[in-house]
Amino acid sequence: MCTAATYKTKDFYFGRTLDYEFSYGEQIVITPRNYEFKFSTKEEFPNHLAIIGMAHVAENYPLYYDAINEAGLCMAGLNFVKNACYHARIENKSNIAQYEFIPWILCQCKTVKDARKLIETLNILNTPFNSKLPIAELHWILSDENESITIESVKEGIKVYDNPVGVLTNNPPFDMQMFNLNNYMSLSSTEPKNTFAQGLDLSTYSRGMGALGLPGDLSSQSRFVRVAFTKMNSISGESEKESVSQFFHILGSVDQQRGCCQLDNGKYEITIYTSCCNASKGIYYYTTYDHPQIIGIDMHKEALDKKELICYALITDEDLRIQN
Repeated sequence: MCTAATYKTKDFYFGRTLDYEFSYGEQIVITPRNYEFKFSTKEEFPNHLAIIGMAHVAENYPLYYDAINEAGLCMAGLNFVKNACYHARIENKSNIAQYEFIPWILCQCKTVKDARKLIETLNILNTPFNSKLPIAELHWILSDENESITIESVKEGIKVYDNPVGVLTNNPPFDMQMFNLNNYMSLSSTEPKNTFAQGLDLSTYSRGMGALGLPGDLSSQSRFVRVAFTKMNSISGESEKESVSQFFHILGSVDQQRGCCQLDNGKYEITIYTSCCNASKGIYYYTTYDHPQIIGIDMHKEALDKKELICYALITDEDLRIQN
């Protein structure tokens, strides 16, 4: 399970957690402008916008989990199990495989508005990348500094939702997640007032009681509420350090610790990595479960006119610092 969010100070930020029981060997991958993408539509993009993000590379192809392009458009795919539905090829549609969707959008679109036009013709194919990598059941958040949308491929076809909170988790479908926020409209970052009953002398006994009722479990619906509340009430300075630090704190509100979410196979779901992209500057920051120090990779420090993928292995080992 995973959580994605956006954040705006002076710059625009986008990121996600990847919560799972094992890693596919993901790494930070920069796809330069002259790497040749080939798509199921038979389109070829020998030249395109440069992309940086987290991906598993298979057969020299970047299977992106989340990414941004050099224009500041951001996209992430999150598990949408038992609700995602992909289809056979349809004539007169843009037939794109699930694993191609993120690069297909980020190669050619600079804004969400640009992407909406492409998505109008979209059909996501039910074809896997290869026999060893089955089709991932996903839905997607697509954001720029002005707006966010959620895209879901279901039995009825493609659904696109405006996403005013700039947050996405997993199930249920996005319209139900948004509707559920109505149940928490009384939450506040300020101290609550006694509206329980007239004549009862009730008062606060702790700070933070305005958020009583904010769900604290690890389910996707609860994580959606918690990150939406945290993000929408979040305040930070506008410097890079303050903004990035605050973003990691926002997603830290749904961190999954080993042992708290046990699976049937005896394994545990943990937050394998958390990302924060400065989409305005093209910098990809991340932390991993055993290395919480923030690491950054700046796409503009690379040769973006190359043809070959540029990959960085994740730093996953903790370095303990003794101060005395």
